[in-house]
Amino acid sequence: MNQNHKWLKWAQKLQAIAQNGLTYNENPFDIERYQQVRQVAAEIIATHSDVELNYILNLLSNEVGYATPKVDVRAAVFDSDKILLVKEKEDGYWTLPGGWADVGESPSDAIVREVYEESGYHTRAIKLLAVYDRNHIRHQHPPLIYHAYKLFFQCELISGIPKVSFETEEVAFFKEQEIPALSLTRVVPGQIARMFEYYRDQDKQTDFD
Repeated sequence: MNQNHKWLKWAQKLQAIAQNGLTYNENPFDIERYQQVRQVAAEIIATHSDVELNYILNLLSNEVGYATPKVDVRAAVFDSDKILLVKEKEDGYWTLPGGWADVGESPSDAIVREVYEESGYHTRAIKLLAVYDRNHIRHQHPPLIYHAYKLFFQCELISGIPKVSFETEEVAFFKEQEIPALSLTRVVPGQIARMFEYYRDQDKQTDFD
């Protein structure tokens, strides 16, 4: 997260304090104070974005239990020297197949499911390549209301044919020098480059942060 988005980091911390306080506190006066903290977090986000305050407040209020980062899984699937990308209907840009992990799924099950749903290909997760903090400045993702970790897996291509979904409108493999415009909220060029490094050097250790 760059310096211009410090407001989001502050808001996320305030939301976590409020959410944890509301989870473990039974004192009505403290509950009211934590609700006020959540309100301030929502106001910060609304002030620095184009989203209405009530929408943000409802979004934050739906987060219950101890506050932890969300988990996003992404797959690096190679065919010879090309990597699999899908084009998102939401913004018209390309990304590694993946998305939020579902409750009750293992990380490898989640990524195999995501690849099939978004591309039509059956794969097998063979290696965890990287665990990244989405908000870390090194990755340069656009701001997101949630704090999230991104898990990148190398997946072996088993079978299948390209097939779009309700989320994707194109499926294709690309050489490293031919990567199209990316959906930066999901994946950034440096992460794609890192996946190719792992493809060329299978002994490279898992990356993190």
